Amino acid sequence: MTAPGDDLDAWLRRLERGHPQAIAMGLDRVGRVWRALGAPRPGARVITVGGTNGKGSTVAFLEAAAGAAGLRVGCYTSPHLHRYNERVRIAGQDVDDATLVAAFERVERARGGIALTYFEAGTLAAFLVLAAAGIDLAVLEVGLGGRLDAVNLIDAEVAVVTTVALDHQDWLGDSRAAIAVEKAGIARAGRPLLVGERDAEPALLAAVEAIGARPLRLGRDHDWLPGPPPLCLLAERRVELPDRLPLAAPAQWDNATTALAALHALDAGIDLAAAARGLAKARLPGRLQVADGDPRVVLDIGHNPQAAAELARWLAAQDGTTDAVFSALADKDLAGVVSPLLAHVRIWHLAGLAGDSPRGLTVDALARRLADLLPAGRVRLHADVPTALAAARAGAAADGRILVFGSFLTVARAEAALRVPERPA
Repeated sequence: MTAPGDDLDAWLRRLERGHPQAIAMGLDRVGRVWRALGAPRPGARVITVGGTNGKGSTVAFLEAAAGAAGLRVGCYTSPHLHRYNERVRIAGQDVDDATLVAAFERVERARGGIALTYFEAGTLAAFLVLAAAGIDLAVLEVGLGGRLDAVNLIDAEVAVVTTVALDHQDWLGDSRAAIAVEKAGIARAGRPLLVGERDAEPALLAAVEAIGARPLRLGRDHDWLPGPPPLCLLAERRVELPDRLPLAAPAQWDNATTALAALHALDAGIDLAAAARGLAKARLPGRLQVADGDPRVVLDIGHNPQAAAELARWLAAQDGTTDAVFSALADKDLAGVVSPLLAHVRIWHLAGLAGDSPRGLTVDALARRLADLLPAGRVRLHADVPTALAAARAGAAADGRILVFGSFLTVARAEAALRVPERPA
């Protein structure tokens, strides 16, 4: 039992040691503790969002749109950029330390001798906080996969799978089909599951059908048209979208449309016009986030090949040159992340993350893994992200920008060094 009066940081340090594995898939242990807590349901209605990329963006669009339509919205997301409190939001505000500590204390009392991972304990605490807040709609982001993720304890009225791509293969499988089956596990029989990509993985659709859920697919059941004005197309109506979205990547139009369609699937009586206007208020740091200055710095968490391909699409439409600050965790497909950007980056500033995470690489280890891919004359090595960013800023071309990408940690370290307010690209 933890001593009374411990602050949030002390709790988080203990939670990191709560289970011998950082990731332990399965619902048995966490489910027993959830039931011991009284099986708290985080909201009157729930939308669960899974997928390889686009989860955070879709949650942000859902939060903004549902709030604009008059719903009291609570969100649970992960990971965070700077403060753990970012993971639990009520009506757009991060939950305070005292509320989180009280929830962790309840989880501790309920768990008995059951070991919980950091994520599992945090998920149960989030359920308690949201349940106590009188939430009309809880939007829950899946942490890893779906079927065996702690978030999947909750039977959601609507589920969303944004995209399916290769990532976390050690836990989810080594093919897109295997990963799709894991992600489909958030669906529920007789309820809608929104599919947020046009080339839907057949294994995803087959798994959803086997569950008995009702797939609603981008490009078939919902879609959008460019303007003016941009339009969201639903089965029986058209809804005008904002002229510009606050999240800049091309795929964000798909994410925004899927979010709006998910709200419609949740409640056909929702004010879709108000919800669509609310999309313009979505905020999500670290997704093509711009730091004002000269040169311009663009921060993006993109850390797998699909996300990198989307970054490449965005860069291809921009003028000027790009230098990159890149760092990533050891378990990522580094060549797959870097390859789509090779044609768009002039100089590569590689940075170490060994001091920031047990999965972080030294810059020398990072360089060795990319040695056969990056031309030696275009590579600079730096011990850490702030040092790499300073060098990139000093050496940028007159018409240049700096792209900082590769992980949440990479962006967090750069953003802290820059100390700038959030603005979309």
